[in-house]
Amino acid sequence: MDPQLNSEVLRTAAAHEGPIETDAVVVGAGPVGLFQVFELGLLEIKAHVVDSLPYPGGQCVELYPDKPIYDIPAVPVCTGQELTDNLLKQIEPFGATFHFGQEVTTVQKRDDGRFFVATSKGTQFLAKTIFIAAGVGAFQPRPLKVEGIEKFEGTQLFYRVRNPADFAGRNLVVVGGGDSALDWALNFCAGNADGSPHKAESVILLHRRDGFRGAPASVAKMQELCDAQEMQFVVGQITGFEETAGRLTAVKVTGSDAITRVVPLDVLLVFFGLSPKLGPIAQWGLDIERKQLKVDTEKFSTSVPGIFAVGDINTYPGKKKLILSGFHECALAAFGAAPFVFPEKRVMLQYTTTSPKLHKVLGVESPVFD
Repeated sequence: MDPQLNSEVLRTAAAHEGPIETDAVVVGAGPVGLFQVFELGLLEIKAHVVDSLPYPGGQCVELYPDKPIYDIPAVPVCTGQELTDNLLKQIEPFGATFHFGQEVTTVQKRDDGRFFVATSKGTQFLAKTIFIAAGVGAFQPRPLKVEGIEKFEGTQLFYRVRNPADFAGRNLVVVGGGDSALDWALNFCAGNADGSPHKAESVILLHRRDGFRGAPASVAKMQELCDAQEMQFVVGQITGFEETAGRLTAVKVTGSDAITRVVPLDVLLVFFGLSPKLGPIAQWGLDIERKQLKVDTEKFSTSVPGIFAVGDINTYPGKKKLILSGFHECALAAFGAAPFVFPEKRVMLQYTTTSPKLHKVLGVESPVFD
């Protein structure tokens, strides 16, 4: 994240005695959670945001900050990090407070209609509404199950790429058969034609079979580069490793022919996908279907009035797990929450193009039309 954006836009929580009283608690600071802050802000609903990660952006920043996104309306292409930075800039007028590195552990409905919310770090809230925008929940990469190899995690064994430049000029073995493995193998490949400055010295893609779950175009590109001897593809599974002076030097790969071969490397990148877990959310008394929260499509309310769910964590007939779908859900959820925050007030739909009130909320001048 741009450090200037970090200091100017992010308002992180200060020490506070007792529960923080607020209109809304947003659980999750990914793109959908950030846009939820925007839609709430337009209705003058103040929000605090809680995320288990130490920074905003959710999966977009945690798993693929440099990967291009092409389906954000009016933005032909942007990276996950760029999308996050722009959303942070967009919500700046609303002064949301962020609570990073903590997980919401407790949600209890009070007699006065508000919710008592507590986090793993002891932060407490009294909130009129809750918005769950937690993506796939508390996710963890599926680990490589080879005894003893975990000691190299964070130095030579990685399950996500935070800074691609760290792998420039290295001999990489990339493991997996999905989009993440294919994308990063192509990204780091010396034959990549996009001019990326973080090309590896060599790339070997390793998968347990010769079929892939990834995009056919990526598979075709990988095969093309293998034919040109600009990368290698090996079928097999890692069954052991070699080390010298405490450093990982090679992995032992057993193929379908039952022969074990030694593959030298500098760095091992493993992409076996995510293991989604709802975590404490599963204990909040909400209707759940296949680890997702059931919602209506009028206001994206869960089975508990006052608690809303938006983005990948919810499910309803016709649900599509797209960022732009999550943005739409945020708008309806904000209007659905308004009666809980302003029970005596009728909230009308207004347009940011023409509404002087919204211009004031956004801190912009109202245009003069001839």
